[in-house]
Amino acid sequence: MAAKIATTIALAEGRPVVDDEIVERVSELGEAAEAARAEAAAMAATAMEGVVVPAIDDAEGAGAKGGGVETTTTTTTTAAAAAADLGAEKDDEAEEPMETDAAVAGALGARAGAANATVDAGETDFTERAKFIPLRLDNDERKMLRLLEAALHVSEYTDKVDVMTFRSKTQRITKQLREICAIMCGLVVATDYRAGQALVADKDFAANASFFQAAFEIGRRHKVMNPEKMRSEYGKMIYLLQDSQTSDVQELLQFKLVKPMRTAHALLAEKGGLALLKDPLMHTATAEIMHEGKPRAVVQRDIKAKEKARDALSRRYATSELSGEEILGVLYSVSDNNAYLRFNRDPVDKMITHLREYFDPKTPEPGFSLGITVGMGGARLSHNHERQYAYVMQSLMLWREVSNDMFKLWYLAESDLLREGSYYQLTNTGQGLNRVQGAPATGKAIHGVLARCQKKLGSWVGSSVVHLGDHNVPNALMFIDKYAQVPRILNPVALVVSNVDELCEDAGLRAYVDATFGGAEACKKHILADFFRHAFDGSGADNFFDAGSCIDGRLTSAWNWCSKIEKKAYYPVFKLAGFSGFDGGDFRS
Repeated sequence: MAAKIATTIALAEGRPVVDDEIVERVSELGEAAEAARAEAAAMAATAMEGVVVPAIDDAEGAGAKGGGVETTTTTTTTAAAAAADLGAEKDDEAEEPMETDAAVAGALGARAGAANATVDAGETDFTERAKFIPLRLDNDERKMLRLLEAALHVSEYTDKVDVMTFRSKTQRITKQLREICAIMCGLVVATDYRAGQALVADKDFAANASFFQAAFEIGRRHKVMNPEKMRSEYGKMIYLLQDSQTSDVQELLQFKLVKPMRTAHALLAEKGGLALLKDPLMHTATAEIMHEGKPRAVVQRDIKAKEKARDALSRRYATSELSGEEILGVLYSVSDNNAYLRFNRDPVDKMITHLREYFDPKTPEPGFSLGITVGMGGARLSHNHERQYAYVMQSLMLWREVSNDMFKLWYLAESDLLREGSYYQLTNTGQGLNRVQGAPATGKAIHGVLARCQKKLGSWVGSSVVHLGDHNVPNALMFIDKYAQVPRILNPVALVVSNVDELCEDAGLRAYVDATFGGAEACKKHILADFFRHAFDGSGADNFFDAGSCIDGRLTSAWNWCSKIEKKAYYPVFKLAGFSGFDGGDFRS
């Protein structure tokens, strides 16, 4: 107000107005104009009450799907004008991606970037995502989880069941299942005597079927949300649940151990709260807050906005059936999914960025060509630089999409493994005895992911065969476990590359890097060039059917490269950067 008075006096006296006064005056005029525009829009909205314009929702949806671009529609006093404005906006939105596609039609790297944006745009569809997001465990469920892990840890289920013998397998399975149930009952008694006494009062496992179903469902839910946990126990649990689904075992056991996994969508559907997933505040309430490159004040502001959005949603959608605590549980579960994507999908994004940043798709830099030749360095493929660049980019994009859809793929994999009436064949696959079983739901989903990736990239280098249900990938459990290794392979490489500059801040280490590689940037290129060449060279097996350029063979080659990391000239740089291995830490963590 003081600035406004000073400006008015200056103008009245004929004095020149200083720059600060002009800026403040213009700012105030702008605020006044915005206020007037908002008032006019409110009046127009009042005039439009009762007039239905169905296409408006579609336009908003198109804006959301188009990458989160905000679309503002000026409401007029007539339905015809509103429809005309809406049509113009939709035409603009339709033309924009067409220009982009035409501009980047010949650039594979740019196509990959567009594919990333398209995948990320789908993340805002919480209704679909929530169908495959498990609910976060509460305190009581965590207690039961500890009991389950203890019982599975001491169990030798697969050692006793998956063996070649003439004895009845059904009898062996039933005996082992009863032993595990007995161990769990004993642990309950040791933990809570009263609860355990009630559990074993009749010594009838069938009477306590709900307890065992809940325990195993909690274990499955925990594993999906924390792939690094239960790395030895989960396989036993899935195989014993798989055996319990056969009719012969159910007849002897007299109860089922499997029940559907509790998901965020299932809880809301059961209690009439699906509208929550369509609320615009869902993104703010569940977004992963990234602190990199942001001032502390901005991070704190984002945290407060997230907390306020959660509180608002829990109050807005709470009913007599759906409590505020349950709503918060759903929001925390979706947030956990975003955290999973950050730590499992982002390493793939970093490697895609490094590929674009340090290598030209057409012209190789002297000394850093990505070309490979059969027989050289263990390679089983022959690609020139341009073809290998495309091959690596496509492989990384495929891994990215698999990581993006991992919760859905895991859900479908369990449905294949635990399907009633589904049988497997115990076979020596060359890597020991394995349960070979078809996985139709998982296979259909991964072929859909592959087709989507091929369509976005426009071309495909190498084979598109997906091994599933054969001696290479015996069942859906092996498939999920194989692709769960992707972040364990890529994250250490990405971290080392990002830490090279920090290492070179030390004078002694800089002298070593300069003398060995010719500088920090050259060191990064040496690491990345070797990775992009020999982690995607078709190696890792003694024939082209088991490795080569097929979808699973690409991951086999990457694991083969990991096994030879100690022989690399840049291995000391890995150790100096804190590298300890590709296994992800303690095996039982």
